[in-house]
Amino acid sequence: MQFIKKTRSTRSFISTLIKISLVTIILIGSVFFLNKIDFPKPIKEIDKIISNENFKIVK
Repeated sequence: MQFIKKTRSTRSFISTLIKISLVTIILIGSVFFLNKIDFPKPIKEIDKIISNENFKIVK
């Protein structure tokens, strides 16, 4: 029985390149479609008054 050392072929490089390009296309597509969704802005404004007594000066 003779063992054959398999070296890196161009086929594995092409399959890796295809996988990376598919992931990139999916990410760009999801960002594009999330940008198209019109999320409503909040109706109620948040007003919280913070008094100056709570602050301490640290030197």
